[in-house]
Amino acid sequence: MNIARLAHFGFLTLPDYSMIAVTSAIEALRMANRCAGRSIYSWTVYGLNDTPVAASNGMTMAPTAALDQPSRAAPPDLLFVCGGVDVRSVVGRPLLNALRRAARDGVPLGALCTGTFALAEAGLLDGYRCAVHWEDAASMRDAFPAIELVNELFVLDRNRLTCTGGIGPLDMMLYLIEAKLGRVVAEHVAVTFILDRIRTSGERQPIAAQDRARSDQPTLARAMTMIEDQINEPPKLTDIAARLGISLRQLQRLFRAHLGESPASFIKALRLQRAQAMLQAREMPVTEVAMACGFGSSAYFSSAYRAHFGYSPRAERQLRAIAAVSRSAMRLS
Repeated sequence: MNIARLAHFGFLTLPDYSMIAVTSAIEALRMANRCAGRSIYSWTVYGLNDTPVAASNGMTMAPTAALDQPSRAAPPDLLFVCGGVDVRSVVGRPLLNALRRAARDGVPLGALCTGTFALAEAGLLDGYRCAVHWEDAASMRDAFPAIELVNELFVLDRNRLTCTGGIGPLDMMLYLIEAKLGRVVAEHVAVTFILDRIRTSGERQPIAAQDRARSDQPTLARAMTMIEDQINEPPKLTDIAARLGISLRQLQRLFRAHLGESPASFIKALRLQRAQAMLQAREMPVTEVAMACGFGSSAYFSSAYRAHFGYSPRAERQLRAIAAVSRSAMRLS
């Protein structure tokens, strides 16, 4: 799938879908048109029929096109399945048949929030890497062993584009906008929405401490807190396991089962996020930032940074400068 060619997006709304996820995606497209000064993107809201579907907040979006009826209009370049609370209760045979038919017709498919579950239930994510809201990740890993669920904001794997909930779809759309219209337009959209920065696909879903405690994994939450409290020099994994009264293998299984990554990957991601914040807020040399965040060499730091965020630490500073210019231009316009 060539993401630079995507221009028409479809949003298949399931009952009780997350409205913030859908509107975050649509608003990014609307603002991209405005910032570019011309109509580049279009979108269509779908239901299984043409009756508007209520979101989890009780509101609906209209007009709504019918996915299950023949239409003279061209199909969307990418169709997102938009889920929300209790998605399992609304995924039935008519929906699964419609999704499989779209896949047979060659329509690239995506998902917002728990819409990933619908694609997985239809067998359309087997062998794919994908993302889902962290609240559903553990149960989906158990239910669908043929897919690779990862703890990332959004994941593009061939002709599938899956995204977490909340405002994660906004970051995903900024990624698509940059691919089509360039970094300057994407930054302009971000600044207009008063975003501090554009998050990249490889970033982990932020999970607050109280949410971790609510996730019924107190042992994992304690392990994460131990690491975060000493991120400069985190304790050895064997020491963490011993303090928790479990084996090292059990600790590693906890991280993989509920976060989709190893403890080492979790530690590296935390260090990189801290490094990004330092690069954005301070004028420290890149080498000093690397050392302050626990990286043994600037070369390894640069390589890890590029792999995680998609650009180098020095480019981070350049992107900050672009954002500053965009803000100045907006104030003068």
